Amino acid sequence: QEGKIFAVQGPYPVIRRLLRARGWVERKLPHDGRQLKQQLGGQEQRRLETEPRGDGAEQGEASYLVRDQVPNFLWTIRLGTIDQELLRKIKVVNRYPWVHALSTKEGLCLSLQNLPWFEQADPNTFFPRCYRLGIMEEQDAFVEDFRLTAARSLVKLALGKAGDKLVGMEQPLKSNKGSGGAGTGAMSHPVPSAEGPEFPLSPKLVEEALEVCEQHLGVLGHQDIDRKTPSPCRTCIDWDRFLQDYYRVAHEGAKLVLSAAQRERCQGLLQRLAEQLPQLSMEGNLNIWILKPSAKSRGRGIVCATRLEDVLQLAQGGRTPSARVCEWVVQKYVERLLTIFGTKFDIRQWFVVTDGNPLTVWFYRDCYLRFCSRPFSLRHLEHSRHLCNVSVQKQYRTSPHQDPRMPPDRVWSSKQFQAHLARVGQAEAWHQVMVPGMKAAILNSLRCAQDHVGFRRGSFELYGADFLIGEDCQPWLLEINSCPTMSPSSTVTRRLCANVQRDTLRLVLDRKDNPSCSIGAFELIYKG
Repeated sequence: QEGKIFAVQGPYPVIRRLLRARGWVERKLPHDGRQLKQQLGGQEQRRLETEPRGDGAEQGEASYLVRDQVPNFLWTIRLGTIDQELLRKIKVVNRYPWVHALSTKEGLCLSLQNLPWFEQADPNTFFPRCYRLGIMEEQDAFVEDFRLTAARSLVKLALGKAGDKLVGMEQPLKSNKGSGGAGTGAMSHPVPSAEGPEFPLSPKLVEEALEVCEQHLGVLGHQDIDRKTPSPCRTCIDWDRFLQDYYRVAHEGAKLVLSAAQRERCQGLLQRLAEQLPQLSMEGNLNIWILKPSAKSRGRGIVCATRLEDVLQLAQGGRTPSARVCEWVVQKYVERLLTIFGTKFDIRQWFVVTDGNPLTVWFYRDCYLRFCSRPFSLRHLEHSRHLCNVSVQKQYRTSPHQDPRMPPDRVWSSKQFQAHLARVGQAEAWHQVMVPGMKAAILNSLRCAQDHVGFRRGSFELYGADFLIGEDCQPWLLEINSCPTMSPSSTVTRRLCANVQRDTLRLVLDRKDNPSCSIGAFELIYKG
């Protein structure tokens, strides 16, 4: 009589329990995954909908009574399995249609390229450079970016070398052979000798790198939103030869000889580049890129690569013939990142959008960290060191070389992270740098994608944004996930996932009747 009928599709026992506790009755969905239709008909279909599921005879009887009623509330793992005619009649749904522009890697990449048209914000300050390899114009832009990054990296390496030893950085990349890297998606190359080639490379190599960087600075000084940036790579440099020499320096330990004048030029050039390039500090000097299938999740198909030819070969289907080229995006790997006990981590940060007009965004103050199972190293690029996804890391045992202070289930709450920051003298970084940076990245992403999202009045969506943290504590947005997992993988996520589901229901249901009710850890951060 009160219209409290709900339907749930997917692994959401917490949602079921919380709604039943509010006096709602469940309209059962078919067990076999067939589309839910308003009129199913037939005794067998009705039996499938209403047979007991271990939740008591009273619930089963109530569900039978509403078997032909339109639910007022639907929580589903995907909209595509719900009959569209019925869907239009349900008042509140937990998903928006058409969120590709926000929740796929390809869509987010394109949306953020257009950010300067919507906001006075630069995506390069929070989103690592990203290109859609199926678009020839963007593939060309990636090739140019790779070359420019190689030139900058060589200048950094030239300053960082003292004789044949590397100063302030890791040793050259080594082969994955013998390191557990087989079949893990890494692409690196063996080194002939830890000492590097016997003879140093020509000083001309540094001169070429300096020339390219100078040209790039000239372009950056005259860049604006209305025109394409001319290529500083169209010089007389033989790029194939330059990159091979760069690989020898970066990945094989080759020596460089600098004159005093060149050393001074390198220092001045890097200072000027730092004023123009927000990602200069995080990009490191090994030119590592990460190649991702656009629409896949849970770390599937991701590859780290250090050589241009490897990226282009893989994007053209050299490793996975079944994948279309347009499915791949390539993104600059964050080489200079914050680690905890020598281990890489990322942050899963939830937020809810409750309206698209006006855009209304709620930020969840609790989040969690996901750790890799092996110590971070740029020498080895296997997934166990570089992909923090729980579904990836559960395939690996914890490394015997891992710091004993690491959590056994590889998850921390944000409160545990804040305590760690306080212990290492960074107590203010969370509230002053990381949280404001994450909020800004989320809002900028939503603003430039909102015209391409199918917002539906009365409905909402819970998202999970993934962030890395740089050495300077700045957050870097990696991706935004629609329908983030609520399946607990640890003690921390069991508590936090239950809490965010509870607070989401408070926000989208209880608050309608009682605007002053508690909404838990949610905070309104934008209503435009």
